[in-house]
Amino acid sequence: MESWVQPTVPKLPGQGQPLSLFDTSTKSVRPTSPGPVAKMYVCGITPYDATHMGHAATYVAFDLVNRYWLDAGHEVHYVQNVTDIDDPLLERAIERGEDWQAIAQRETALFREDMTALQVIPPREYIGAVEAIPSVAEYVTQLQANGSVYAVDNDLYFSVHSDPNFGSVSKLDEAAMLAIFAERGGDPDRPGKRHPLDCLVWQDARPDEPAWNTTLGHGRPGWHIECVAIAMDHLGASIDLLGGGSDLAFPHHEMGASEAFSLSGVNCAQHYVHAGMVGWQGHKMSKSRGNLVFVSQQRHSGVDPMTIRLALLAHHYRTDWAWTPHGLEGAKDRLSIWRQAAKTDKAPDFEPYLDRMRQHLANDLRTPEVLDVVDTWALAATNREGDSDTSMNLMRDSVQALLGIAL
Repeated sequence: MESWVQPTVPKLPGQGQPLSLFDTSTKSVRPTSPGPVAKMYVCGITPYDATHMGHAATYVAFDLVNRYWLDAGHEVHYVQNVTDIDDPLLERAIERGEDWQAIAQRETALFREDMTALQVIPPREYIGAVEAIPSVAEYVTQLQANGSVYAVDNDLYFSVHSDPNFGSVSKLDEAAMLAIFAERGGDPDRPGKRHPLDCLVWQDARPDEPAWNTTLGHGRPGWHIECVAIAMDHLGASIDLLGGGSDLAFPHHEMGASEAFSLSGVNCAQHYVHAGMVGWQGHKMSKSRGNLVFVSQQRHSGVDPMTIRLALLAHHYRTDWAWTPHGLEGAKDRLSIWRQAAKTDKAPDFEPYLDRMRQHLANDLRTPEVLDVVDTWALAATNREGDSDTSMNLMRDSVQALLGIAL
């Protein structure tokens, strides 16, 4: 599947410190430790309503990880999927009387446009679930061979407790898991399952639904195994970071981690990192509720994409927060001040400010503090409190390289 346009990422003097991030599985901020090539997988959209601000906040958060690792001297191998076949997409197609493939293609194209506008670095591999179906079938066959997959009617289920570490990602008790599983696409009450939490890895063909011929028969993949197959194909059995929104910690990342462990015998990720939820009108933005603010609507109404990105960066990536017009106006004012300051001919040396930016980013991507650092420099520059005539170039390069803000 086609990715999107690579933005300019300037090379900065010096180098960032090791990056520490909050790991959901340990409930602590701890250092990441990638090798020369940092491997990151971030779960992508189900393309039937793209791109709302919750999506944007998540992908901008992991774009910061990408940018910081690049600044710290790593090559980054970044992979993202598109769940371009799933029940919600088919339900939307029926609701609108449209072909599901047309919806998926249109919304994925819009997502690419939004990511390009927001200066998000594209993944090296951008893979659709449909593309991955032959690989999914192969991995499910391996799970069958090791005894961790069983049949219910003609569907195939993964036995989550075949992984002794099941539950180690989200740290939820079984009652909480069962409640969330039922809310997020699971089927805990299906007769014939060995355990209510066991998850679908292969669905036999249903009448009037798309299906593909594979070694498993005529059908389509379950949700979690899709990402496992794509990640293992392109990044290997163990990666440095598995990321997504906090609503993916369970069941998606929990069950995917167990499937991956059952295939490889190793933990699939060194860090499980999750971005907070963005609210609107008193509730988390969600397709089912319909309370969505779209990046494309803001762009088409004349809002500078850099204003949108700054509005997102004003909040720490793993906090829940609410989108507001006031916040967007504040970001617009901040962008104007930064751009004006970057045009002055005398300003303080930016290198000490760059050091402080790196320090805050290295400590779990503390972007509100980073914005304060740039604000302080911009105020001094506007007041001509300095004698450097080259500082502006370093300031522009720094905010573009580390924050993705093009001035």
